[in-house]
Amino acid sequence: MAPRRKCPFCGSKQWHKDSSSGLVACSEGHVIQNFRNESGETQDLGNYTMRKRTLKSGHKKGVRQSRADPKLYHGERARFHYYQCLQLVLRKQIAALIALWDLPPEFETVCRDTWALHLTLLPRPPPAEPYHHMREQKGSNPDAGDTKPLLDNLEESRSDDEDGDGPQSSSSSSEEEDPELVELLRENSELSSSDEDKEKDHASQKHGVQSSYRFVGTYDRPVNCIVVLVVTCWTMRLPVMYKDFIDVIESYELPYLDFLRLLPSDMTCHLTKHAVRALSPHFPPSTLYIHRLASRLAKLMYANYGVFIPELNASPVLWRVVQQCLGGTPILYRLAKRLGRILSLPLILHHSLSPVSRCTPGDPEMHLYDNVPPELALVATAIVVLKLVYGLDGKPRLPRDVEDPASAFPDVHGYLSAFRGMGEADTRHNEKRFSSRIPMSTGDMDLATIDEFLDFCERVLVKSQRGKSDQQILDSYFPLSTESRGTRLEAMVPHSIVQGLSATKINVGETAVLQPGESYTIYHSRDVLGNLPEEQALIITRSAKWVGVSDDYLCGVVERFERRLRRWYYKERRREKEEQESEGEGLSDGTED
Repeated sequence: MAPRRKCPFCGSKQWHKDSSSGLVACSEGHVIQNFRNESGETQDLGNYTMRKRTLKSGHKKGVRQSRADPKLYHGERARFHYYQCLQLVLRKQIAALIALWDLPPEFETVCRDTWALHLTLLPRPPPAEPYHHMREQKGSNPDAGDTKPLLDNLEESRSDDEDGDGPQSSSSSSEEEDPELVELLRENSELSSSDEDKEKDHASQKHGVQSSYRFVGTYDRPVNCIVVLVVTCWTMRLPVMYKDFIDVIESYELPYLDFLRLLPSDMTCHLTKHAVRALSPHFPPSTLYIHRLASRLAKLMYANYGVFIPELNASPVLWRVVQQCLGGTPILYRLAKRLGRILSLPLILHHSLSPVSRCTPGDPEMHLYDNVPPELALVATAIVVLKLVYGLDGKPRLPRDVEDPASAFPDVHGYLSAFRGMGEADTRHNEKRFSSRIPMSTGDMDLATIDEFLDFCERVLVKSQRGKSDQQILDSYFPLSTESRGTRLEAMVPHSIVQGLSATKINVGETAVLQPGESYTIYHSRDVLGNLPEEQALIITRSAKWVGVSDDYLCGVVERFERRLRRWYYKERRREKEEQESEGEGLSDGTED
């Protein structure tokens, strides 16, 4: 090309080259001196001549370059990694429960199968392992944010596999590849990926879910790991309750709260802020929330795979309710068990899984909305028995016969006094006081409570950390000796509150005093202006707190069972009356004959 400079003679910038002579002259005809025009073309190339390849940068003009962290995963790869984190947390939870409750090793096997069924029953099952992640495991650059070199390597590897040659054939094929074909493959991959992204964005907007949160739904949260543990315990007929899981979560014995610190750093470094937020629950799940998710999982497992979850192992759970929650006696256990058969309690995870024989023939939809937690149903049944025996409405009830089961109950005043002291003992000596739900100031603690709080912090903050500096942290922040610590909870809470209480007196000759079961009062749970009697409110409040529900919810369940018992009572009276009338008619007919 002609030089872009002025002619030293006339100042012209227009130059032309004579094709015949090869000289360069300006528009006025002045020939430029010392100008050489060489051609780089050659006809014969040697064996060792190297070719220079032209590489495209891939940078498009007008497109803003992304400044995102290449270590963070997005899209389907992020969802796959998210479920990997959940599965690792589940494995840690299984190991913790096996150590805490001395469970058999088969517990882990059943948990693994339940977890697999849970993943297949999700509205959006977790994706398969992404291909580019597999490529990175084989030696590609994990920090590369651009996937175009991966596509090029993919085409090269495919051509190598088809030719059947080794590394030498791959190098030679890369030299002879058609650049137009590579460009078409790259454009095709970009168009297909953009179309898939548009379809996913359209689907997420259709369902009203933001694209950044679309991989975390209700059934993808960490609480579903607890649901898998619950369903596994029901499958193995373990007498557990929802409060057992909540207690070990609040005491940090079961990894759930702030469990990201238990995950390895090579997993947490790939989590986005949305994934970190989803994997960081601040509070333990409630009883009703766990039961709703467990009920759904049990229903889907039976509907899709025919896996039937058996009923609750009710006998030991009922005894725990009677002894730990209500502080009752074996006679209360026996009466509550008998009343439970009459009420046909929901002892299954979902009402659709209950046998048909348990439903009333005249009312097949009797248990359609009776989907309360089984432990809550047992508590409500025991409260109904206490109301039948004591009344709990301010009016005394005394049995008139020694054979009356109410005569084996303790005196109502002594029982309520001991029950009140049982609630105060729970408030003073319970690690649940140190949970994030209960506001507590160290300035309001006594020395014994401070010692218990330090024990709690030592176990949660120090012993859960790994490393060689644990003893140094312990000496710096917890210099107290173990001899000065307070006594444990087991030594301070009595095993039975009815020990030493006098029995209920027998009513002799007083007709004004009501009998047990007489003048039973049903309080409407939706009456917001009404107040429960003090005696019944005391039992309702502690029982609801023990189960993990609100007072109003427990009152609603108690009212439902009371009205069911009332219908059963009048139905039995009508049946007895009809039998007496039929026997009387048969006797009169025989007399006439």
